[in-house]
Amino acid sequence: MNSKKTITFGKIGATLGKPASEAPVETSTSGFGTFGKKREENNVKKMDEIKPEDEEETRSMQKMMGITGFGKKAKSFDVQEMMENITKTINSNKAAAIEKGNLDEIAETKEDKVSDDDDDDDDDDDDDDADDDFIGPPIPSSASVTSERAKDSNEEKKKKKKKDKSDDDDESSDNEEEEEEEEMTLRDKIPCSHEVSMTHGTKAVIAIAADPSGARLASGSIDYDVCFWDFAGMDTSMKSFRTLQPCENHPIKCLQYSTTGDVILVISGSAQAKVLDRDGFEKCETVKGDQYITDMARTKGHTASLNSGCWHPFTKEEYMTCSQDSTCRIWNLYRPRAHKNLIKCRAQNGVKTVPTTCAYSREGAAVACGCIDGSIQMWDHRKNFVNPSLVLRSAHAQSSEISSLSFSYLGQMLASRACDDTLKLWDLRAFKTPIFEARGLFSRYDTTDCMFSPDDSMIVTGESLNKGQTTGRVLFYDCKTFELIREIPVTNSHVIKTLWHPKLNQVFVGCGNGIVKVYYDPKRSMRGAKLCVVKTHMKQKHIEIMSTQQIITPHALPLFRQDRPKSVRKQMEKDRLDPVKSRRPDLPITSGQGGRVASSGGTLSSYVIRNLGLSKRIEDDQDPREAILKYAKIAEEEPYWIAPAYKKTQPKTIFQNDEQDSGPSNKKQKT
Repeated sequence: MNSKKTITFGKIGATLGKPASEAPVETSTSGFGTFGKKREENNVKKMDEIKPEDEEETRSMQKMMGITGFGKKAKSFDVQEMMENITKTINSNKAAAIEKGNLDEIAETKEDKVSDDDDDDDDDDDDDDADDDFIGPPIPSSASVTSERAKDSNEEKKKKKKKDKSDDDDESSDNEEEEEEEEMTLRDKIPCSHEVSMTHGTKAVIAIAADPSGARLASGSIDYDVCFWDFAGMDTSMKSFRTLQPCENHPIKCLQYSTTGDVILVISGSAQAKVLDRDGFEKCETVKGDQYITDMARTKGHTASLNSGCWHPFTKEEYMTCSQDSTCRIWNLYRPRAHKNLIKCRAQNGVKTVPTTCAYSREGAAVACGCIDGSIQMWDHRKNFVNPSLVLRSAHAQSSEISSLSFSYLGQMLASRACDDTLKLWDLRAFKTPIFEARGLFSRYDTTDCMFSPDDSMIVTGESLNKGQTTGRVLFYDCKTFELIREIPVTNSHVIKTLWHPKLNQVFVGCGNGIVKVYYDPKRSMRGAKLCVVKTHMKQKHIEIMSTQQIITPHALPLFRQDRPKSVRKQMEKDRLDPVKSRRPDLPITSGQGGRVASSGGTLSSYVIRNLGLSKRIEDDQDPREAILKYAKIAEEEPYWIAPAYKKTQPKTIFQNDEQDSGPSNKKQKT
């Protein structure tokens, strides 16, 4: 137990002077050697050489077992065959060169080769260099000639390619200039060659929204209705597939689909915003705040009617609303019982001011509000919403609502539309003075909007009817030159809402007479209204119904009583019980059920009579008295049963007389 184990770090042997036979043979170890004694190697077998006889046996066994087909076989190269093929090709090339008359070139090449060989015999270094440079069989002269010709042709091709490239560059530059000349002007980019009208109602359409995919359109009006339009399911009649009143008796001020298109935000004149799904069913409703609390931060919701709302461009569950209570509130779709963030809008003197419109920037980093005092205020979404990051107090005239704020798709420009009959374009990098202003654009409704075209080259807005005008117009302005590119006369009413869908490349216009106009180009527009125009409207067959006046008689007899009109379900259940109306088949016959009898009869007498084989058929449904009276005359003339029996004892029949009815009866009365 107490034996000590020695640790050795290898052995150093002084075997330098001894012969190799005397030196012990040890395995080379790396590092510090081995720890402890060297273990004996057990179960070590020596490798025997494989004999060719054994290989033949294994091959035969593999052929018998069919194992030789598995796996891939390595390729084998025969060097002699390859050399023979090379010499054959060289000889064939020489013969071809002789036939073509290139003998002089071959001789020159031979002389060059001989001189080269003499020089090589004199100088060994040159020979070594030549051997290093030249590997393999000699190159035939024809191949060298063809290679020189190929080089020349390649150089010529390169020169031609350079010329072609230069020519192509010149042509491409010319083509680009021609394309710029032939490129569509901004006027031609507007898809307005065809138009379709969709009737919402009779009141003004002040809200329009289209989902991001362009499959559906929603329109809201002053008549409290929201109409849903499905372009894939409509025909030329252009009828909406659903109309509802989500906010009861409140006008619909704003509609907007979410970024995913599965829900739609509805902003009405009430203090509560609603979120509906694609089919119009309510998903959530914001809570209403306490209107007796002066500090709006203490309430969980709006206390006055809403003005506008919009979705966050990237966060699909976040949306924003602004109200007459001088606040803007940011909500979470899945937590409608309280707002997420609160923004208080203040005027220059610190008094509350009402935000009339709100918008997110394209990146969602900024929140912009247009207030009734004519100011545009912006907050950074990444910070708290205490102080605005950008404020422009005199953006529009005071006491005139800013009806719309629209950010450009690149995010550097901002367009604002107000009820002071102006449209202004702002540069956010120099947010002090507008870079463009259009005046004289009458706006009757506080929801008249403006927006950028999908390529940020134009600004679109609508114009209401002023005194003396007969048609409302849609106006298109150039963002660079600020010129009026085109104006489209729409209807004889106001133009309130405009929407240029970037995916469909179609322009939707909401008018003051309850009509939604769709402008498109068959070549440049996609789907949308193009799907509806192709489908023909199938008229339904009208069924002529004679109107009869119904007389209500509650106390009439059952024979003359009229059934009251029942519901369809009850009428179907009643008709199901009627065997005639339900066309019930005949039930299987059992004796005496359902008023029908079997072929043998329902009673014992009929069974006996029918089985006796009488000539005359006896019917069970016949009255027995009538059946007996049929034979009364025959019984009197030719008696068969009773008269012959009493012929001897009582030849004359004696019947009882009823003369004693008047007198007392002979019967004893009971005492």
